[in-house]
Amino acid sequence: MAKPTMQEIADALNTSRITVWKALNNRPGVSEALRRQILKKAQEMGYVKGGSAAAAAAQSAMPTTVRNVSVVVSRPESSLFWMQIVHRLARELTLHGWNLMYTYLPSFGEEGYCLPPALTDGSVAGIIVLNIYSRPLLQLLAALPLPKVFLDTVPGFNVPDLRGDLLLLEGRHALQQITGRLLDQGYRRLSFIGDVDYAQTNTDRYTGFLEAHRERGLTPDKSLCLTGPLGLHTHYEEISEFLDALPAQPDAYVCASDYIAHYIQQYFDERGIPREGKIPLTGFDNNTEYSNVANRITTVETQTPTIGTRLAWRILFRLANPTAACEVSYILTRVIERDVNGQLVE
Repeated sequence: MAKPTMQEIADALNTSRITVWKALNNRPGVSEALRRQILKKAQEMGYVKGGSAAAAAAQSAMPTTVRNVSVVVSRPESSLFWMQIVHRLARELTLHGWNLMYTYLPSFGEEGYCLPPALTDGSVAGIIVLNIYSRPLLQLLAALPLPKVFLDTVPGFNVPDLRGDLLLLEGRHALQQITGRLLDQGYRRLSFIGDVDYAQTNTDRYTGFLEAHRERGLTPDKSLCLTGPLGLHTHYEEISEFLDALPAQPDAYVCASDYIAHYIQQYFDERGIPREGKIPLTGFDNNTEYSNVANRITTVETQTPTIGTRLAWRILFRLANPTAACEVSYILTRVIERDVNGQLVE
């Protein structure tokens, strides 16, 4: 029987002959996962390059012991939101025989910054990127020749340039619904609080806020909205300064997250302003971590634990199918509406 050719190996994997050549000759330009796949297929098909010694070398070059996936994070605060995701990720990957590593990156990549060796030395077969909102860091991660899955990105980043799958929490329609209900109840002077350029999901939420006004022929008062950058450790100070400077209190507050909403509630509590029964406050994430707003405000359910499962499934698919077209997915959310006294609205 004739020995298989590189072209036949390429056809079997739906890739190119030059890619197969690079993998068999240990040349750059091929992801580690795809290289392993090509070497395995070459062995299965009985491909021999330069005799049995070369075949043995190809076999030994297959890093079959690399069963590590790294979750890449920044701002490693012990937020319940992120910890639930990471915990479910680890559990799901373990069930499939993979280990989850934890790689920390700084919040912003300074000029000349290089990624940690763990991401570049073959220690991991793929990465899952969480809470990275720095364009330079995203560019470095996107350039890695590894299977990748991203949870969120920054506004304006060309999605194909991520070179990986992207999952986003749907927030545009959720905030459109929340804002629309407030407007229909007669609340007109609405304040949106949250950095709309921080993450694509924040941009989507603000878009929903604006669209709810536009649908009703209304124009939001931008002077009531705080939508610019907020310091990593100065959220409360900056929000308080903004609210103190307003000539009059808004009718209601629409926040980009429960994290932001809990600062608004803190502001009211410290100044003795009775919000209950008077001023609606809304958030996003349904985060029970912030006791002053947990189960008391209108928010959005994101099923946080299952996000980790979805991310695990995506990276497992990407590892098994490294040449498959990348995917952008929206995870649908559900509005949990409460009245100004914190009672659920059916």
